[in-house]
Amino acid sequence: MNKLAPRFIKKYKEEIIPFMKKEFGYKNNMEIPKIKAITVSAGFNEAKDDPKKIENIVNDIMKITGQRPVLTKSKKAISNFKIRKGDPVGLMVTLRKNRMYEFFDRLISVAIPRIKDFNGLSNKSFDGNGNYSFGLTEQIIFPEIDYDKVDQIRGMNITITTNADNDEEAYKLLLAFGFPIIQKKSKG
Repeated sequence: MNKLAPRFIKKYKEEIIPFMKKEFGYKNNMEIPKIKAITVSAGFNEAKDDPKKIENIVNDIMKITGQRPVLTKSKKAISNFKIRKGDPVGLMVTLRKNRMYEFFDRLISVAIPRIKDFNGLSNKSFDGNGNYSFGLTEQIIFPEIDYDKVDQIRGMNITITTNADNDEEAYKLLLAFGFPIIQKKSKG
């Protein structure tokens, strides 16, 4: 194994694979669910006419993820929001492999513990296909962001995509990584 590989890859191979085999009775390691991608996205409404604000958002997401975000554009016009078809409406980054595991590690170990009055993430945010989505209200919880250079507090959405067959497998997988999801009440 590569000595420079993120510690979560080692944790997955040494701890999570045996745990998931025992928990769900998998026969083959290839059956065991794993995290496929993490998508970080941020929308902007007031910044669409100000290129400097868009550049600030791009820089924040680039510092947080280590990857340049892609500009997402409106698919249709919405007159109530003064949006035309093709207007920039947000940014997104899809992380995979080592960069994904490094981001996931920093998210769990450093960023989420810095959230004020944090009591855990909801266990109801799974989509039915084993993927988990949640939102963060401020980008300043990441240590990469210099608080003095922030022009505005912005939130972001994070989606963790797994290849789990159902939400229960994905829930156990994320818990095994130490993801701070509120524990489900046991039946009985």
